[in-house]
Amino acid sequence: MVPPESQAGSGALDARPDSTVLVVDDDEHVRRALGRVLRRARCRVIDAGNASGALALLEREPVQVVVSDHRMPGTSGVELLRIVKERWPTVQRVLLTGHADSAVIEEAVNRSEIFRFIWKPWDDAHLRITVQSAVDQHWMLEENRRLEQLLAERNAQLEKLNRDLDGQLAARSAALVRAAEEWRASFDAIGDPLAIFRGGGCEVARANAAFARAAGVAITQVAGLRCREHAFGALPCPACCDLPRGGTAERELAFGDRTWVIRSFPFGDGGLVVTFKDVTDEREVSRRLFHAEKMSAVGQLAGGVAHEINNPLGGILAFAQLMSREERSPEDMESLRLIQDAANRAKRIVESLLRFSRRPREEERGPVDLRQVVDDALFLLSPQLRAGRFEVARRFEPAVAVGNGNQLQQVVVNLLVNALQAMGDRGTVTVAVGPAAPGRLRLSVADTGPGVPEDAAPRIFEPFFTTKPEGQGTGLGLSICYQIVEEHGGTIRLEQPGPHPGACFVLELPAAQPRHERGEAVP
Repeated sequence: MVPPESQAGSGALDARPDSTVLVVDDDEHVRRALGRVLRRARCRVIDAGNASGALALLEREPVQVVVSDHRMPGTSGVELLRIVKERWPTVQRVLLTGHADSAVIEEAVNRSEIFRFIWKPWDDAHLRITVQSAVDQHWMLEENRRLEQLLAERNAQLEKLNRDLDGQLAARSAALVRAAEEWRASFDAIGDPLAIFRGGGCEVARANAAFARAAGVAITQVAGLRCREHAFGALPCPACCDLPRGGTAERELAFGDRTWVIRSFPFGDGGLVVTFKDVTDEREVSRRLFHAEKMSAVGQLAGGVAHEINNPLGGILAFAQLMSREERSPEDMESLRLIQDAANRAKRIVESLLRFSRRPREEERGPVDLRQVVDDALFLLSPQLRAGRFEVARRFEPAVAVGNGNQLQQVVVNLLVNALQAMGDRGTVTVAVGPAAPGRLRLSVADTGPGVPEDAAPRIFEPFFTTKPEGQGTGLGLSICYQIVEEHGGTIRLEQPGPHPGACFVLELPAAQPRHERGEAVP
């Protein structure tokens, strides 16, 4: 790349073609004058008006000599050359000054270790000779450094060639030790227990750290360990698992409170490599997923049954209404009224089941009255409420949220069911609905049960985590509630109800705009 004419030139200096001289002066006329003097040199000349510009050029491209004025705004020439000496030691430094100040000379010599001084006004011949000498000095230092590096390389080669056989054997021994350590580290890094057995599978020849932990012994004690009562601590003995001999085998079995998948591979003369994989949690997750799918199918079946019940209920209501229009005795009319009330109540139950079991659509979101959502949920659970001595306290204020009523009803039903199950056969459920922060609504469900254990509180919204006894919960209810509320742009959390025992779940949801802001007519 050829620099601009203002930054480069050619002259008669006997310098190398690849040499570059950097001229630094805040006076543009001085820089041009220096360029004219050095224009006949075969070296490239670039310039900068201040120290920061000079340092930027030095960062970008190689320079052999820096000629800098002493007095410059900001960083002085002495300070600039000191920085050059620290960063680029082989770059030669020439100070250009018009003041015969001994302090400046002393500072330049001690701090910057400059190569030469050039006094203003300069002699052109003296300037070219000085720059020529500086360039030669730079290349001499570079050549010395190259020769020193070459000498060091030759010495290193000689030392390498002079290594004797004992040194080579030591290096190979160290390599073998390192390879053994790497193999052992890789072996121990495997998270599943793994061991090499001999003697029919009841004695450990070698094992990894995971096997030692499961067997309850130190890693230094696994070699020669034999099974006791058909087990190695928490691990079953492979010889007692009836694994097929002579080839790769795999078997799943329950041992203690864990489920293991055992894989064996033949090794050496009668040896056996065996891996143990704990699949207890995987099987539990699969079981709970299967149970969740089954419950979903039951919900769909319930929805279908409820739909079929609607038809005979409609007929019962129609005939009861027709019969009530005829002349009948007061006793018959009272009976017909009771029939209609019971049929209407059954129809409301069926309609609630249908709304609850129907899969909602994403576009079915709009203004939802949270008070109506809670009333529908309580009506749906009225049989459970009558089954025990429960009290329901309603603390309702006007609250219209933005969301899907069916999904929000599912959340409230889950929270109410958890509250009833926690209280047993008696207690009080308090449901509160009202405003929260600006633009937000609050819905809370509190019970008088034993509450959530402190150690379980951080995990209650995790899928498949439950504090209920086996067979009474899947651990999916609260996680589904969390997902539904998050999709609505809201939050759900567990709060301590105060000095009284129990649990209180709080939902915060975005509030709907008032009807006049939504463009609806206000009655």
